[in-house]
Parts: sequence; structure tokens; C-alpha cells
Amino acid sequence: MPSLIRDRSASSPAMLAAFGDEALLDAALRFEAALAQAQADVGVIDQASAAEIVAACAERPEIESLAEAAAHAGTLAIPLVALIRARIADPAIARQVHKGATSQDLADTALLLQAKAGAALVVAESRRLAQALAVLAERHAASPMLGRTLLQGALPITFGLKVAGWLQGVTGALARFERETAAIRLQLGGATGSLTGLDGQAFAVVARLAERLDLPAAETPWHARREGLAGLGASLAILTGAVGKIAGDLALLAQGEVAEAFEPRVEGRGGSSAMAHKRNPTGCQVALSAAIRAPHLAAALITALPQQQHERGLGGWQAEGPVLAELFQLTHGALSVMAPVIEGLEVHADRMVANLAAADVGIDTGESEALVAAALAAYGKTC
Repeated sequence: MPSLIRDRSASSPAMLAAFGDEALLDAALRFEAALAQAQADVGVIDQASAAEIVAACAERPEIESLAEAAAHAGTLAIPLVALIRARIADPAIARQVHKGATSQDLADTALLLQAKAGAALVVAESRRLAQALAVLAERHAASPMLGRTLLQGALPITFGLKVAGWLQGVTGALARFERETAAIRLQLGGATGSLTGLDGQAFAVVARLAERLDLPAAETPWHARREGLAGLGASLAILTGAVGKIAGDLALLAQGEVAEAFEPRVEGRGGSSAMAHKRNPTGCQVALSAAIRAPHLAAALITALPQQQHERGLGGWQAEGPVLAELFQLTHGALSVMAPVIEGLEVHADRMVANLAAADVGIDTGESEALVAAALAAYGKTC
């Protein structure tokens, strides 16, 4: 069974729910109900039959037995469609369930309905983090500190300049992610991607189904073209890496020998089971762990791109669902811990001044303040 103890420490309750079993089944049932309604809209089936199918999709089935059946069948669609059909008394209407669709249509569309909900969470939390970074950068635009290169003391900068770099990393990665959400779209192609079995009304059905599910329709079915999902996953990994950069810098600033910035004090968080004096950067820990895991997950999506088995592949697209779900969970987990860290960050400007003086490299921070202003102006244009 899934481990809430393991998964919750790396993600948020909202994102875990967005990619949980209940959400998956709700999305799959929504696809089957909307498919019947779309077909009735254009006369492929009659309205009464569509109403029967919609009613049969209204109740979520018991998860554990369906999971076992899906594992046995090799796909969720087979036992789920059988269950929906079994709820319909008239065999002729039951046969209209899943008409013109295939297992991958259900799997892909359900996954992307979940991804749509997940993307909204990622965007909202990214914007929260960006706003907190902008406030912090402005507040410390002129706060001098020792710049460090190759992990060694270098020349003076301001803390605001460092934070402005974090801000630009997050906003740039968010912009890339928002572009890649174009991959969140309807999939309906039928057995071989030729839109057969829809009585010559396939394009009309696709258009109505897209409207009912509030998902953009693709120009053509994309069963074997997975570059969109690979790009979406890669953009999540890049965004996680941008958050990881902040976490890595803060973890170093919080070292006892440096002591320039610390995560906010929260009762019961960041302690040690063996050493009461320690103040561990727990939020940074979560973000850095996510940044380590995310690139390899994105690589799995890229590895699946060849889809070498003609019109519908074997093993490649089936690997994508859990990988994409984990990427969404890790990204939102990193964002969800780092936003409150930045909002409540303890900045010890006096310690920054002391460390800079000890390095004996002068006090000229160059154009740090002007660079902060430029970064904030660019951020303001994106808000």
C-alpha cells in the first residue's frame, strides 16, 4: 500500500490528493461519462443512452478490488469499463460505454485531468514563493555581505542581489513550466489513433468532449507522440532545481560558522533526536531531496520518448503516469516548504557585516543595488 509517512514528508496533502486513487478514478469516470455525453451531443448515440451511462459513472467503485483487477488486466480501463457496463440493465446501452475509445485514451486523459489540477497548485505556490523572494530582495537590496565563489569567500555583494538571483531562477522556471502545460490536453484516438468507430462524427465528438472536460483538443491523436509529457516533466524538474538552489544556499548560510540566515523557528521542527542544541534546516532538506530525485524522473520520461512499437507502445507510456505524478508531488512539496521559509527567514545582517569585515576584501558591492532593482522591475512586469 502507499506510504503516507514517506510520501507526506516530500509533498503536500493537496498534491497527494490530486494524484491519489480517488482523483484518478473520478477523472476516469468523468472521461467515460463525458464521452457518452459528447457522442449524444452530435447524434452518435441517443440522449437516453448517454443519461444511463452518466448515471452508471456517478458512483466511485471500491478502490482495492479495482486495483487488483487493473493489475491483473494490465490496464485500469478494462475492469472499469466492465464495471460501468454491469451497472446498466440494457445490454444494448451497455455496449455504448467506451464507444470509439481505447484504454490509452482513458489513461492519458485521466492523467492529464489530474495534471491540470496539479499544475494549478504548482503555479499558485510558485507565485507565492516568488512574491516572498521579491519582498526579501527589496528589503535587503543594500545589505552588504561576502560573496562566495567555489565555496570560498570572494568579493562583496548585497544579500538582496543573492535573493534576486533566486527570484529570477524561480520566475524563469515557472514561465517555462507554464509554457509546457500546453501538453495538458485531451487524448482520444481509438485503437490505432485513427478515430474509428464514431460513425463519421469523430471530429465533432472530440470537440464536444474537449469542451465538456475543459481540456484543449489536440490537432490529431497523440498516442505515440510523448514529447509534450516529457517537456512537462522536464519543466517540473527544472522548477524543483530552482527551488533546490535556494535551499542549498540557505543551508550553507545557516551553518554555525557562517550564521547569516536561518529558517524561521517553528515549534517541534528542525530539532535533533540526539542533539538538543541543533537547529536543522528542515525545509531546505525537503527541497534538496526533491531536487536530487526530480532529474532522474524527468530522464525516465525522456527515455520513453522513442515509443518504438508503432501506433501504441508497450511499456513506454505505461511508465509515464507514476513518474509524472511523482514529479508533481516533489515539485509542490519543495515549493510548499520553501515559501514559508522565505516568508519568515531570519536574516542576521550584522553577522553578514562581520563576516565581510573578517574577509578583509573591502566594502564595494559594485552595482548590486542596481541589479536588484532591474530584477524586481522584470518581476513586476510578469505579475
